[in-house]
Amino acid sequence: MDYTIRKQLINLAEPSYQKFSASLLPNVHSILGVRLPALRKIAKQLAKEDWRGYLKTADSEYFEEVMLQGMVIGYAKADIEEILRYAANFIPKIDNWSVCDSFCNGLKMTKEHREIVLEFIKPYLTSPNEYEVRFGVVMLLNWFVVPEYIHRLFPLFDSICHEGYYAKMAVAWAISICFIHFPKQTLYYLKNNRLDDFTYNKALQKITESLRIEEPTKKLIRSMKRK
Repeated sequence: MDYTIRKQLINLAEPSYQKFSASLLPNVHSILGVRLPALRKIAKQLAKEDWRGYLKTADSEYFEEVMLQGMVIGYAKADIEEILRYAANFIPKIDNWSVCDSFCNGLKMTKEHREIVLEFIKPYLTSPNEYEVRFGVVMLLNWFVVPEYIHRLFPLFDSICHEGYYAKMAVAWAISICFIHFPKQTLYYLKNNRLDDFTYNKALQKITESLRIEEPTKKLIRSMKRK
C-alpha cells in the first residue's frame, strides 16, 4: 500500500464536499470528499510513472482510492489487451454508479478498438453482478452509439435481465442516448423490444426529459408508455 497517495487524498479532502458526495452515494462508506479534478491530476501523474506498480499495491479502503485506480487505468499507455486485463481486475471493485460511470468515461482507447472492447464487454451484460452489468451498458452508451454499431446495441439491451435498479437505469439511459442520436432506429426498437416494463418506461421518461427532443416527439413518446 502507498501511504503517500493516501496522505495526498486526506490532505485534499473537503468536509463540505464529503457531505455532498455522501448524499449522492448513500450506500457508499469511507468517502473522503476529494473533488474529481484533483483525483484526475493525481491519476495523470501516476500514469506517467510506474502505474503498474501502483495498481499492484493500491489500497481500496476509501472511495477515492478505488476511483483513482480506475482513472489510472484510463490514462495508462499500453496495448489494448493489457489495459483490458487491468480493467478486468478492477471491475469487481466497482460497487457504486459513480466509480462505474467515471471508469467507463475514462476508457478512451475504446474509440480505436471498438470491436475488441465490445467482445470484452459482452459477458458483463449478462453478469449476476449489478455493477458489472452497469459497466457493460455504460460502456455501450459512451462509446458505441455510432452509425456502425447502433443496430447491434438493441439486441444487447434485450439480452439484459438483471433486476438491479442501477442496471435497469443504465439500460434506460443508454436507450435515451440512442434516441437522441438515432431517433428513427430507436423508435422502431421501442416498438419492438423485450424490455421489462420498468426499464421500458424509464427509457421513455429519460427521452422526454431531454432538452434535445422536440415537444411533438415527446408527446408521441409519452403516448407509448405501458400501463
